[in-house]
Formats: sequence, structure tokens, C-alpha cells
Amino acid sequence: MSRTAEIKVTVDLDGDKLPTRIEWQATESKDDGPIPCDSLMLSMWDSSRKSSVAIDLWTKDATIDDMNLHFYQMFHKMADTYLRATSNSEMANQIHEFGDGFGESLGLR
Repeated sequence: MSRTAEIKVTVDLDGDKLPTRIEWQATESKDDGPIPCDSLMLSMWDSSRKSSVAIDLWTKDATIDDMNLHFYQMFHKMADTYLRATSNSEMANQIHEFGDGFGESLGLR
């Protein structure tokens, strides 16, 4: 049986079009109502154009420390996703190693 799931992102902008609030909610989420977040990286693959499209947003309140940690965690998340999608453990390990070096350089490890 197929069904449709929806992910909704709401972004409040100030007069300079900078995000002041980001919230998301998903029909498949266990949480009720919108969930606030301070940064968002959404990447989509267009196979017909062989091109990625991305939306990268962060609120004015997101700190550099928050962004450093977000990127560190995203590198590891990308490695895990890449492994699930390709079964290429050698490249997934290289992505993890890069993430580890990134985190070590920033004092996150």
C-alpha cells in the first residue's frame, strides 16, 4: 500500500531577508506540531539534469560553535547515508575520516 508523506519547512525572514526562525514538521514525525531549528541543509538530486539543488539556511541566532558542530555531525551523517546508498564502505570510511579531522581541528573530538 503506498502513501504520501510530507515535510514542511517554514522560515520567518527579517527586513533584510535573513532567517529569524526556522521550523519544520513532517507527517511521519512522532512529534506534534512544528519543531524549531537554527540551521538547515537540504540537498536534492535531479537525475535528469545530473545536478544537485540545495537550500542552506541558518538563523541570525545560530552561533559559529553551533555551525561547527552541525557540519561535523553532517559529515558523519553523509558518510552513513552514502554507505547505505552505495555499499561502498571504503569511501564512507574516508568521509568519516575527513569528518574526524574536521572535528579534531575545531576541538570537537
